[in-house]
Amino acid sequence: MSEISYTDQVIKRATNAAELLTEARKQVAKVIIGQDKVVDLTLITLLSGGHGLLVGAPGLAKTLLVETLAKVTGLSEKRIQFTPDLMPADILGSEVLESDNKGKRQFRFIKGPVFCQLLMADEINRASPRTQSALLQAMQEGEVSIAGTSYALPQPFHVLATQNPIEQEGTYPLPEAQLDRFLLQIDIGYPDEDAEREILIGTTDNSTTSPEACLDGAKLLDMQNLVREMPVGETVLAAILKLVRLARPEETSSKRVKEHVVWGPGPRAGQALMLGCRARALLSGNFAPTLEDVIALAPAALKHRMALGFSAKAEGETVETLIDALLQEII
Repeated sequence: MSEISYTDQVIKRATNAAELLTEARKQVAKVIIGQDKVVDLTLITLLSGGHGLLVGAPGLAKTLLVETLAKVTGLSEKRIQFTPDLMPADILGSEVLESDNKGKRQFRFIKGPVFCQLLMADEINRASPRTQSALLQAMQEGEVSIAGTSYALPQPFHVLATQNPIEQEGTYPLPEAQLDRFLLQIDIGYPDEDAEREILIGTTDNSTTSPEACLDGAKLLDMQNLVREMPVGETVLAAILKLVRLARPEETSSKRVKEHVVWGPGPRAGQALMLGCRARALLSGNFAPTLEDVIALAPAALKHRMALGFSAKAEGETVETLIDALLQEII
């Protein structure tokens, strides 16, 4: 196939995908009011083939967003309510000893709720670190290992985890290794006054609004492949590389980072930003990412992959303000 015909094919696929994604956003907006940025970041996560961490106070429609996305994307969904007494087997499944009609005894594996296409890990930081870590292999490799046997998960497979702010009672901070498996951290704030007014009116009467499915697993997988085929210009690539390396205290020339950052983002942060920028471009109807995409996604891709020291917090420094300062250096 010639280069020209291949390019034409990619453009046609991208155009069709953009139309489907526009319809998907419209369907989600029927239920999720005033959170357009959050919806877009979550769709970008799915288009990139990654997992998302939804962070916000209770009552901000985190769970409703995941349920709505499952309906719109047509993915099989399971929900796990994370609690302090939840065990790894409650997520992955376990082997049980059974006897057949002849009295022969053997183990049979009973699959846990992780065997789905869209897993909602509700309030993930209310479970113990041991239970949280049970998802690591599933999120990274798309399979789980039980008693020495590996079991493949359905494809596509995504985890959308909700997390309450760590300052709240009864929460455990997520291990750094697991945080790094989340493509984006999506912060959910309170809606503005007009959106909240619409929420109050639309959710307290007898009317019901149901979103319609406009995607399925096969279409989503095709879009994920398309995202990886989209070209990335040298300017965007250089900006991502410079940003990630500037955020590491061992490699940066920034005095601010050296003094305030305890550990910085690894290569997976750059990979997340590359994929996210491509997905954001596709969602916007463009055929290649720009610096605008890098600037828009940098906080969501980096902030959960960085930690500040005590001196930074004492001086009022936050990860967000630090990332904003680093973005000024790459523009």
